[in-house]
Amino acid sequence: MSRMGDVLAGFHAVWGFESGSVLIRYERGIRTPRLFQALGERRVPLSAVEDVTLTRGRRGTVVLRLVPRAGADPLLEAAAGQLKEGSDPYRLVLPAERETLAEYYADELKGLLTETGPADRHLIAAPEAPLQFKAADGKASFDGRAVQFRWSWTGASSAKWKAGDQSFPVTELAGVEWRSPEVFEGHLRLLPRAPRPDRPAQPDQDPASVIFGLGYGPVHESLPFAAAVLAAVRTRPAPAVPVPARRDPADIAERIRHLGELHQAGLVTDEEFSSKKAELLAEL
Repeated sequence: MSRMGDVLAGFHAVWGFESGSVLIRYERGIRTPRLFQALGERRVPLSAVEDVTLTRGRRGTVVLRLVPRAGADPLLEAAAGQLKEGSDPYRLVLPAERETLAEYYADELKGLLTETGPADRHLIAAPEAPLQFKAADGKASFDGRAVQFRWSWTGASSAKWKAGDQSFPVTELAGVEWRSPEVFEGHLRLLPRAPRPDRPAQPDQDPASVIFGLGYGPVHESLPFAAAVLAAVRTRPAPAVPVPARRDPADIAERIRHLGELHQAGLVTDEEFSSKKAELLAEL
């Protein structure tokens, strides 16, 4: 492939080609999508990519795009196909006169791809906590361990006020549901591991949800938040498996002696004696 350290600069971003990965650095400026500015940069392992495409763009441009494997990126998983084309963090828009160069990089990258199909874990890092944003009915914050919802007295429903401010440890969550504020009735809803049958259907009544509105919960704030929570949920430690306490050897010896007496008295068969003795010895 191209030499390590090579870069390809486009509108709003610069791609750096490294051994086994592409480092995407997003530019800052009034024309750069705010989501890109919030992300800052992203390191994309080639193991997380299943294809590279090059297409004609608008107004004399070409678009080089990485196609991540399903499930490899918590940001895209949380977005669930709701991002607008201009907010796709894997598109690099270039002037049409650089098409030949873009084609070269596309071919080089394709030659290094070896993985296809859904990923069994996140391969691209999620935005880092702590994160927070203002919703229409409260303030959401995440410290990496738990999500906090603090209700606004001017926007929260009476149902949420009655429930009080909420705290949700990631160990109790199964996932998140993000609905873009750029469509009707956007919201962020936390999905518990043990769903309640009486859970309200409407997010504005559900204490495990915050709703978006004009200026509240914008994509560049609420989507990285959702992605960070989703990544924490997926990487939470597995529940500890209880380890049976080891029995006192003297107690086991006494029980075996008593079992032997029952066997000699004919109250326990040979088969029962052998089976129970094995069980007792296994407790040592």
